[in-house]
Amino acid sequence: MQKKTRTGRKIFLFSIGLLLLLFAIYHELVIYGVRQGIGQAKILWYAKPVEEFIADPDYPDSLKEKLLLIGEIRRFAIDSLGLNDTDVYKKMYDQEGKPIMWVVQACEPFALQSVKWKFPLIGAVPYKGFFKQELALALRDELKAAGKDVMVRNPGGWSTLGWFNDPILSNMLKRSEGDLASLIIHEMVHTTMFIKDSIDFNENLANFIGDAGALEFVRYKFGKDSKQYFEYLYEDDDYTLFAQHMLRGTRLLDSLYSTFQEQQSIEEKKRLKEEAIKHIVLKLDTLSLKLIEKPSERFVNRLPNNAYFMSFVQYEAKQNYFERECEARFNNDLEQYLVYLKKKYASD
Repeated sequence: MQKKTRTGRKIFLFSIGLLLLLFAIYHELVIYGVRQGIGQAKILWYAKPVEEFIADPDYPDSLKEKLLLIGEIRRFAIDSLGLNDTDVYKKMYDQEGKPIMWVVQACEPFALQSVKWKFPLIGAVPYKGFFKQELALALRDELKAAGKDVMVRNPGGWSTLGWFNDPILSNMLKRSEGDLASLIIHEMVHTTMFIKDSIDFNENLANFIGDAGALEFVRYKFGKDSKQYFEYLYEDDDYTLFAQHMLRGTRLLDSLYSTFQEQQSIEEKKRLKEEAIKHIVLKLDTLSLKLIEKPSERFVNRLPNNAYFMSFVQYEAKQNYFERECEARFNNDLEQYLVYLKKKYASD
């Protein structure tokens, strides 16, 4: 009996010691996970059923229409595209017009190599999200001090990858019908399939299905001659041209960085880099865009950096690949293409 007690005590002490050791090694990840959990729990807790907003006589009719539209987008994504039928986007969290999420991305200053963070389940990702602005800015400052190119942005949405029932965020309702459809379908793709350690694949696929699916939805809902259809078509065409230009910019920068020598001064490298980025920005105004006259004006106060350029690699670089494969093998049938992809990557 005494031996059993001693053995039990040893196992207990060993377990406590192991837990303390693991916490010492992974304490930053644990603290980050707890903070993210609290942030997500707050949004999920305070989200209200869409029906409550629809029934509220004081809630604007224009926003009620957008909420009803999201229900239609969701149904279309499930029935016509084959995305998973979950309870996402049946509630809404009122942001009261304020940003609630901040995403930090970073890159090497003279190489197109993203800083990555490793997390359980999803693997390595080239961004880190926060529900508190001060934490995002603290990480930004830390990365800048280490010499990295850094970007902080407010994402339009986020996905818990099917772990929870993601709500609509009220700021989503500011989007056009087509843009809203693209965002909702994009996030539902993540809920349907997400491959660990393949963030570029995941985001590019979600963008491709989101954009193509949105075009199908707007055509189905409003008709091919509608204002909504042409508005989204022009938005999508403009963004595609803009993204392709930025991807050409990444290739130009990559070529430049490959010529840098160890003996070159930091100042010389910065000068050449700035000249190249200015050239890329100025060339934006040669694009034949339908809705934006001088796209370079968005960079008047601050030039884009490597983190900005890498975001196009992460979200846009594989669009042509997906488009060609979907057209050649599935005659542009998005539903059949997704069936194929889910089978192909089932083991991941």
